Amino acid sequence: MNRPCNIAAVLPGLAAEAPERIAMRCPGKRGADGFARYDLTLSYGELDRRSDAIAAGLASLGIVRGTRTVVMVRPSPEFFLLMFALFKAGAVPVLVDPGIDKRALKQCLDEAEAQAFIGIPLAMAARALLGWARSARILVTVGRRLFWGGHTLAAVEAAGAGAGPQLADTAPDDMAAILFTSGSTGVPKGVVYRHRHFVAQVDMLRQAFDLQPGGVDLPTFPPFALFDPALGLSSIIPDMDPTRPARADPRRLHHALQRFGVDQLFGSPALMRVLANDGRPLPGLRRVTSAGAPVPADVVARMRELLPEQAQFWTPYGATECLPVAVIEARELQSTRADTEHGAGTCVGRPVPPNEVRIIGISDDPIEDWSKVVVLEPGMIGEITVAGPTATDTYWNRPEATALAKIRETLPDGSVRIVHRMGDIGRFDEQGRLWFCGRKSQRVRTAEGTLFTEQVEPIFNQHPLVRRTALVGVGEPGEQRPVLCVEMSGVLGKAQRRQVLDDLARLAEGFAHTARIRDFLEHPGFPVDIRHNAKIGRERLARWAAKKLRVRA
Repeated sequence: MNRPCNIAAVLPGLAAEAPERIAMRCPGKRGADGFARYDLTLSYGELDRRSDAIAAGLASLGIVRGTRTVVMVRPSPEFFLLMFALFKAGAVPVLVDPGIDKRALKQCLDEAEAQAFIGIPLAMAARALLGWARSARILVTVGRRLFWGGHTLAAVEAAGAGAGPQLADTAPDDMAAILFTSGSTGVPKGVVYRHRHFVAQVDMLRQAFDLQPGGVDLPTFPPFALFDPALGLSSIIPDMDPTRPARADPRRLHHALQRFGVDQLFGSPALMRVLANDGRPLPGLRRVTSAGAPVPADVVARMRELLPEQAQFWTPYGATECLPVAVIEARELQSTRADTEHGAGTCVGRPVPPNEVRIIGISDDPIEDWSKVVVLEPGMIGEITVAGPTATDTYWNRPEATALAKIRETLPDGSVRIVHRMGDIGRFDEQGRLWFCGRKSQRVRTAEGTLFTEQVEPIFNQHPLVRRTALVGVGEPGEQRPVLCVEMSGVLGKAQRRQVLDDLARLAEGFAHTARIRDFLEHPGFPVDIRHNAKIGRERLARWAAKKLRVRA
């Protein structure tokens, strides 16, 4: 009998092979020394057995195959038990970043048209008071249930105790989850994941990074921890606010790394900067992975110094809609630094097999069929597209967004596949490496030509008194005025700040594509995305710059 296509399908086997192996440790309360006790644990045996019980209990309430279920639970044993229970049941978890704008959050939850809502008491109260997900008729509280009614997770698990294996016979094309994007460049969209997408992600991550069962991972972005049990890894959930990686306490991270012998770490560029600035060596790590935005060159260099010589530091490229797309290791990335600082863009490596990555002509319009695209030759800058087993094919309840991001391609054998438009601009070099040049929506279209953020900002980010810069355009596309917003490094006096801006203006004159930038504006602190604290909100900065310059945005 074939195993169902389901990310939870490997769990029973892993539980049988090593039932006592720790699947995850969660921080719990802090001790007198100020560090988390990590006394909340789940073994593989417990994760399998208890998720079966919860799946059975949820089924008795009507949460079954296909039931769209909002999950608003903090990283905890309950979160992982719930997610695997829902996967086993064939239900469809709906995940939304809790830190996004509350109006956008309500819109996402309304769009999902969920039939069930599972959350901690705070989320349940907010749902009742703010009208979130009114379509949900089945309510489950993780913790104490108050005035909103429904059921508790403890009661659900007790009702399903002893029910035995609960793995649904899910098919590859069955919907597995709806994951909302961070909305860093627009209103969040619900990405429809099918079971084949999750299974392919696990296989591609295993092959790309040579992940072996028995490793110990510190995933500082909780959704990524869901891959760990499927890979046979032990997850150490860090003692930090996952929505504020830039504010993580490096002492607590190091405590967890040392105490549990962590050998691999995943985090955003903001989290990597926390560790780089802390400066303490990371002797136990064999593999570090950072994604969400390009990792600044100085952070890459500093992390390489802190890691053991044989350790690998990977920076995969991808998106919620398609991950992983390409990968590059820090040693090779560092060898491209000079090109990046001279306007070449950021090298994101080679495509992960079996992805087919192609560059097409830039267009802001929908493209219905692949026969209508123009594929560009290496060296030419265009829009990045991906076809592969993890490329998702639709957004939930967003037909217009789907039309803008997906292209149907008929293959020689007559079958049809979906090509995902990444919304990014890039090019291939002669070695077959992909270079990221910026978001398509954030390109600046001047009368003299188009500027791309990742070909401009690294030039100016080299200045020792600059933390980061952001290229924006004000005015109508085609006639936009390029403006460089500047976030200073540290506290500088007025004269120093003025000098920095003058330095950047002179630096701009040294490159043909930056010489047209005439406006340099100091900004007190860039807006960034809630998920990774790394993607700059250039749309907001453009509106701010327009007001400063008194130009119509």
